[in-house]
Amino acid sequence: MSPTSARSKSRLQSSAVSTTEPPQTPQPARSKGRVIYVGTGPGDPDLLTLGAIAALADASVVILDDERQRDILAHPAITLGADAEVATLGMSEAGRPLSPSARARIILKHTESGVRVVRLVSGDPFLDNAVADEAAACVRGGADFEVVPGVSSLTAVPEYAGIDLTHGGGVHFASVCDGRFTRTVTAQWGTAQTLVVSTLVEHVGSLVDAVRSAGRADDDHVLATLHGGSTEQVTLTTTLADLAAEVKRSAVPGADPVHVILGAAAEQRAELTWYETKPLFGWRVLVPRTKDQAAPLIARLRTYGAHSDEVPTISVEPPRSPLQMDKAIRGLVEGRYEWVAFTSVNAVKAVREKFEEYGLDARAFSGLKVATVGDVTARALRDWGIEPDLVPEHEQSAAGLAAEFPPYDDVLDPINRVFLPRADIATETLAAGLVKLGWEVEDVTAYRTVRAAPPAAAVRDAIKTGKFDAVVFTSSSTVRNLVGIAGKPHPATILAAIGPQTAKTCEEHGLRVDVVAGNPSAVDLADALAAFAAERRDGLVAAGEPVVKPSLRKTSPRRRV
Repeated sequence: MSPTSARSKSRLQSSAVSTTEPPQTPQPARSKGRVIYVGTGPGDPDLLTLGAIAALADASVVILDDERQRDILAHPAITLGADAEVATLGMSEAGRPLSPSARARIILKHTESGVRVVRLVSGDPFLDNAVADEAAACVRGGADFEVVPGVSSLTAVPEYAGIDLTHGGGVHFASVCDGRFTRTVTAQWGTAQTLVVSTLVEHVGSLVDAVRSAGRADDDHVLATLHGGSTEQVTLTTTLADLAAEVKRSAVPGADPVHVILGAAAEQRAELTWYETKPLFGWRVLVPRTKDQAAPLIARLRTYGAHSDEVPTISVEPPRSPLQMDKAIRGLVEGRYEWVAFTSVNAVKAVREKFEEYGLDARAFSGLKVATVGDVTARALRDWGIEPDLVPEHEQSAAGLAAEFPPYDDVLDPINRVFLPRADIATETLAAGLVKLGWEVEDVTAYRTVRAAPPAAAVRDAIKTGKFDAVVFTSSSTVRNLVGIAGKPHPATILAAIGPQTAKTCEEHGLRVDVVAGNPSAVDLADALAAFAAERRDGLVAAGEPVVKPSLRKTSPRRRV
C-alpha cells in the first residue's frame, strides 16, 4: 500500500469515528425504597435494641402504629435526623385497623424517592403483629425490606404482669390479632396448663367463646393485662366467665391490645408482681422544664413506673447583645484567663455555640483550668472533649464550688482572672465567693431565660385541682415561672426540689416541699422522689390503709408553710 493510500484509509477511519455518537455517561442507579420493620417491645422504651436505635438514627421517615409510640421517640437514647419525617398509620375511616395492603400503600408512598423508612411495630414484627402480609405487599410494590426483631409482647407482657413462664406443665402462646380463632389455632388450648393469648380488646368476647369451645372451664383463673409494659399497665384478675365483662368495664378502646393469661401460672401471680408495685407506678408527674433539659429526668422517673407530663416554663435564648460574649471568647483564646467556671449545662452550650461560630474547638482551652458546679455540667464538658480540673466533691452548687475553689496565689497563678459565663438571672453567689478568694471575675451573660407561654387550660386545671401526683422542680426559675404561668400546685400534690436553693424558692411562694435531692442532679431528684414514695407506701401498708396515689387522697390537704 502506498503512503497516499495509507493516509486515505486513516482519514476514512477518522471520519467514521467522528460520525458515531459519543459514549453515554453512566447514570447512577436509582435507589429502591427500603422499609425497616423495627420491633419496639411491649411498650417500655428501655427494651429497644441497639439495632432499633441505629435504624431510627438513619431513617428518613418513621411510621408509627399509633400516636402512643411517640413516647418511644422521646427516649434519650433515640436520635432522629434533623429532616426525618414522623407519620402515623392511624385507623380507617370506619375506625377500624387498616388492612395489610392499606398499610403497605401508605408506606410505599414514602419510599417512592428511594429513602429509608422505619416502620415501628409493637412487640416483635413477625411474631406479635403479623406484618408479613404488609411486608410482602411492600415487596410487590417495589420496595425492599428488612426486620429488626424486638422483644415479643407474648413473653414480655406476662413477665411485666408477674407471671412465671417456666411454670410446670408448659405454656402455650398464641397471637390472634385478627380475631380468627380457628380450630387449628385453638387445638391445644384445652390441654395447656397455662395459655397466653395476645389479641385486641374488641375480640375478647370471641376469645372467651373459643376458649370454652376448646374445653376450658368457666372458673379457670384468668389475668388480662392492658397497656402491657407501659406506665399505664393494668392487670385484671378474674375468671373466664367474667373476663369479657371485666375488660368492658375498663373502657379501653377496642383496637388496643390485651394479653390474656389463663390457667395454672395465673394463680401464683401475687408473689411475683414487680412492675405494678414500683414506688411511682401509675403516678402522673409534672416536669416543669427548660427547653431540651428534661430527658434524663423523665427517663429515670419512668424506671420507677411514673408517667411524666412536660410543661415548658422557660426558654433559653441568646443574650440581647452578643458583644460581651464575643469579647470574652476572644480573651479566652488570647490567654486572658486562668480559669473558666461553668455553672450550668446551658453555659457550656452557649460557649460551645460561640466557639463553633468562630470556627474554634475544644483545643482553645489548652492551658486553661476549668471548673464546674457539678457532675451534670462536667458531663457536658466531657462530651465536648474537655476534662474539668475542679468539680465539687461535697455540695454540687455555686456555693459548693466557691467553697472548694483555690484562692489566688500571685506566685503560682500567672493570671488572676476567671471567666464566668452564666444566665442573666443567676445569683451572685459564685462571683462573690471568687472575689473573696482574690480572683478578678469577668461575669458574662451567656444566655437569657425567658418565661414560656401558659400551658393548655386542661393542664392548668390539672395542676390546681390535684390531678398530678407530684411536681419536680429542677431550678428556682422553674418554680417562679410555673407559678406565674399556671398557678400553684394543689396542696395534696407531692413537691420535689433539686436542691436547697430551689426548695427555698418554693417556700417563698408558699409551697411546702416534701422531697429534696441529696445531690443537685436530675437522676438524684428522681431517686429521691421514688424513695419518698416507697416510704409513703410502706407507711400506708403498716397503718392498714389502702395504697392510693396522692391525686386520689385529696380530702386532707397539706398545710402550707
